[in-house]
Amino acid sequence: MKVVILAVSLSLLSFSVASAQLTKVTVGYSLIAAGSIPGWVAKESGVFHKNGLDVQLVYIRGGTTVVMSLLSRETPISQVGGSAIVSASLRGADAVMIAGGTVTTDQWLMSQPKIKTAEQLKGGSVAIDRFGGTSDLLTRIALKRLGLTPVKDVALVQIGSVPDRLNALEKGKVQAAILVSPDSFIAQKKGFYTLLSVSIPYQAVGVATTRTFIRENPDIAKRYVKSQIEAVHRIKTDRETGKKVLVKYLGSQDKEILERTYDLISTDDKLSPKQYPSLEGIKNILEPLAQTDAKAKAAKPEDFVDMRFVKELDESGFIDELYKGRKR
Repeated sequence: MKVVILAVSLSLLSFSVASAQLTKVTVGYSLIAAGSIPGWVAKESGVFHKNGLDVQLVYIRGGTTVVMSLLSRETPISQVGGSAIVSASLRGADAVMIAGGTVTTDQWLMSQPKIKTAEQLKGGSVAIDRFGGTSDLLTRIALKRLGLTPVKDVALVQIGSVPDRLNALEKGKVQAAILVSPDSFIAQKKGFYTLLSVSIPYQAVGVATTRTFIRENPDIAKRYVKSQIEAVHRIKTDRETGKKVLVKYLGSQDKEILERTYDLISTDDKLSPKQYPSLEGIKNILEPLAQTDAKAKAAKPEDFVDMRFVKELDESGFIDELYKGRKR
């Protein structure tokens, strides 16, 4: 009996020590869409835990709000769109991208079924998240490509998250909305019309923190980036886990839509294996801002990134080793 008790005691002690060695980190994320999948997979598959991190993921509505939480250190590491980080940094905020996440955008400007031309949309409204965010910038790009002047020809309405934008479209509160997968696929299946697809190099949802946090906690930042890279590898090589995680965080999905969503988000063009933030993608964020902001005009994409952790893991051969036996 004493032996059994001792064995149980040692087991509990081992568990307690292992738990004590984990570093607690609260991480914010701004998007309920497939672009947030690296953090979700890292959490659900135990990648964070393996790298000594006890991560609590917290959904915070809107990129601007996530950045505020990041700067206040309530969520010292966050998954957020590059446009929110660029905008905050131009105003003097201590925010920086340390991993790329999704580095191309594939957002659809979708309209009511009866609206199939730019002329028919003129005088109407488009649902976005918040002014200054990714959805705002990409909607402006889409409208200009259609020959429409944002605000003057078409009103931009701050609705919120992607599901909220689709809901507003369904209820007829707006004439169009900018959507990403899986909501873009859902809207398509429900008969809404795709006016235009915007697909360009773009620093979308990636990993951000502050230079102060990096200076004070370089090991935590490195372990988080390592977890991000391992999670991306898991997404690309474990289809079933990727789909299960999408269902958990996005809700039950039509099988066809789930497959399409996974296929799109797991491509190397969208989710790069090496996870460097996209300088070209940040350039595409800066260009429209530069038209009215002198600071944006003078800024360089390199001003908004810190690639040291990805670079260190890359140059060590760690990432190449991960993908050594990968079947494409």
